[in-house]
Amino acid sequence: MKQLLHATTAYRAYSSGEPGAAALVLFQDEPLLRPLLKECAKAFFGGEERICRLIEEESFSDCIFLPAAGGKLTVDDAARIIDESILRPVEGTKKLFVLDGFHRASVLVQNKLLKVLEEPPEGVHFLLGATAEHAVLPTVLSRVQKLAVPPFSEEEIYAALTRAYAGSAGLKEAAAGSGGVYSAAERLVKGGGEEFRLARQLLALEDSEKLCRALGERSDKESFLAALRLTLHDILLVQAGRGERAALPATELTSLARRYPTGVLLAAQRFLRDAEREVRFNANLGQCAYAFTLKLKKELETWQKLS
Repeated sequence: MKQLLHATTAYRAYSSGEPGAAALVLFQDEPLLRPLLKECAKAFFGGEERICRLIEEESFSDCIFLPAAGGKLTVDDAARIIDESILRPVEGTKKLFVLDGFHRASVLVQNKLLKVLEEPPEGVHFLLGATAEHAVLPTVLSRVQKLAVPPFSEEEIYAALTRAYAGSAGLKEAAAGSGGVYSAAERLVKGGGEEFRLARQLLALEDSEKLCRALGERSDKESFLAALRLTLHDILLVQAGRGERAALPATELTSLARRYPTGVLLAAQRFLRDAEREVRFNANLGQCAYAFTLKLKKELETWQKLS
């Protein structure tokens, strides 16, 4: 995992020199955001073994992590940051505040931190982490150096999965369906191929209501959508006679490739993007999947009438 994180633009910026008094790491893989911030913090303090161990435990006195893992920055946290920023470092000449999940911070909290981000006391640095730039105020963005981490390549994710899950089945499919997000690939591996089976079942358009109700109870929305996206992509490859380049076994996609005209599959990708957008705004996966099937059925009926 560290090998993957150390390949990011953010880590390289910190390992090659301090990127400034305040930096914002933009990284869409939320489960790995805090681990990436830790690796950047270790590089910031020089990589000394004892300090790295303490940073990993979030117990190094000159590296303050806020909020608690999985939490949300509060007004009280902002007040603490401002108060503690004027205190001298305990061990060295610099202090680092690591603010995880900044995309979840309220407007009030972000505004409260503006002055200290713009004019931090001597030796004080800030490392902010967020999954989306649009959730960060423009006034904050203007005060920080932005370190955007692009999605990982399929090859990078496959290599990382091979290191972590050597001998496991479905690594290639998981890497291809991850959308450049390692944690999504990892969930697909741990699912044992269940998401791909459900994706094929949904596209078969049989007992859609029952299946979509079951999907609505799943907590991991992204993995199913990633599997559905890859399945549609590979069906198109099979139709184009390029099944050998598909991540999924072409034999499992043949019947679906015969059923759907190419135009319907292209429309299905558009319908899926609509569903993904709704899910990102906390819509129920089951309802979005059912709306997807209704659009797909209507599109298929239209093409059947034209043929």
